[in-house]
Amino acid sequence: MLKKIIPIILATLFLNGCVYGQFRPSPEGVKLERTLQLIQGLYVDDVEAGNLTEAAIRGMLKELDPHSTYLNKEEVKAMNEPLQGNFDGIGISFNMLTDTLYVMEVIAGGPSQKVGIMPGDKIIFVNDTLIAGVKKNNQDVVSMLRGPKGTQVNVKILRRGVPELMPFRIVRDKIPITSIDASYMVADDTGYIRLSRFGVTSADEFRQAEKELRSQGMKHLLLDLTDNGGGILQVANDIVNEFLGDGNLIVYTEGKNQPRYTMNSTGGDELKGGKLVVLVNESSASASEILAGAVQDWDRGVIVGRRTFGKGLVQRQLPLPDGTMIRLTVARYYTPTGRSIQKPYENGNQDAYNMDFINRYNHGELFAADSIHFPDSLKYTTLVNKRTVYGGGGIMPDYFVPIDTTGGTMLHARLNAMGVINRVSITEVDNNRKTLLQKYPDATAFNKNYQVTDAMVSKLKKLATDEKIEWNDEQFATSRPLIFVQLKALIARDLYDSSAFFRIINEENDIFMEGLKIISDDNRYQGLLEGVGSNVGQNKAI
Repeated sequence: MLKKIIPIILATLFLNGCVYGQFRPSPEGVKLERTLQLIQGLYVDDVEAGNLTEAAIRGMLKELDPHSTYLNKEEVKAMNEPLQGNFDGIGISFNMLTDTLYVMEVIAGGPSQKVGIMPGDKIIFVNDTLIAGVKKNNQDVVSMLRGPKGTQVNVKILRRGVPELMPFRIVRDKIPITSIDASYMVADDTGYIRLSRFGVTSADEFRQAEKELRSQGMKHLLLDLTDNGGGILQVANDIVNEFLGDGNLIVYTEGKNQPRYTMNSTGGDELKGGKLVVLVNESSASASEILAGAVQDWDRGVIVGRRTFGKGLVQRQLPLPDGTMIRLTVARYYTPTGRSIQKPYENGNQDAYNMDFINRYNHGELFAADSIHFPDSLKYTTLVNKRTVYGGGGIMPDYFVPIDTTGGTMLHARLNAMGVINRVSITEVDNNRKTLLQKYPDATAFNKNYQVTDAMVSKLKKLATDEKIEWNDEQFATSRPLIFVQLKALIARDLYDSSAFFRIINEENDIFMEGLKIISDDNRYQGLLEGVGSNVGQNKAI
């Protein structure tokens, strides 16, 4: 068995250029092979060759950089799923609360909708296995409900107002994974699109959302990339095409064994010169940073929020013979002005790399622009208006928005952590869905008129007591606006869709609100594009 795994390890060591299997034997390879032979032949106990191989590969890649990794078969599948745009399943989103599966959303046209499953239903049995009232995590449930297209799963559902369990036979099918979390008009001429990932279908989804908003009068766009961890480079390129026009550099990559590769825009400006504000934060990464960097470098729009994650290493996926793969860093991303997106790292030190957010927090970067310092060597000049932007890892916004912690309390944190706020919202909809939909036929009416009731506050207190959370009236008063908007947004998502959720929750989102102010003020927007009015980088050289 050992002879079968040695080529896998050697191939990892001797990848030359980018072609799997092209390597020459070296002293290091011979040394590794000899070590494996000695372990197999002399070690005191039996060893699992496959596990040993994986450990060796993971150990080697860990020494390189934080993003070169080994993936086993299960990890390969999990990695590809969000980017491929679909998976096989039954077509619902759900929450596991108090050991019960609540159906939160039924995907239109999906298998569950076809057989009559509805939001608010509780799945009690899956293939005669009781899943309610037993300790099962989300992954356990997902593994039971998902399966190959065309296979069947039998479920029994408890529906409010129906005394007996209702049986359903669902034929699994391809389920689309969407990238657009929300799309709606925020003003008469301004649209909002929230993009959660850059997957296979994201560009088409974006263009469709853009088209629908233009039909409603959109001339200007708020593009929300906060918490977007990236995805497929070509998809980011396709979306930037919507703004930059033709023939402008979007990004280039370069590495020791990789010649410079450039990607240029080939589209037209679908906004026709309209204002563009891109929202980012510390969790916006990779493809999000490429898009934001191109928009900023070409002075096409204003970037608002906080410095992005700083993931600018290019990985190539290199399959191994047994269905596993390595993701090997082969180049770096650079914005059109030549800025490296990648934040500093020390070899493959993952712990130190992951501490970056904590370091930003401790240094005060998340709270005040005054705490952000740049050396002169990291200054770059934009390509149209010749204003100063900064490199050094991530994309620094044109206008910085600090984290607002004024509404945060330990009470709010514990209510969130124990799922209390979510459970109150689910109960509210479960008890009153028909009445609520009659009273508020759409998300706009709901947002305008719905009020959280005293009865819901009492429910919060009771559930907090049940979960042994100490209730503090002073902390509740501090967090009350945040808790109420969160409750209202969760109820709206259950009643309508995810756009309704963001329509409401964005009213307490400081990055969104600041972006809306900027895009609504022609003078302020133009000033930021010309380098006037920014709160970043003023006399910050060190």
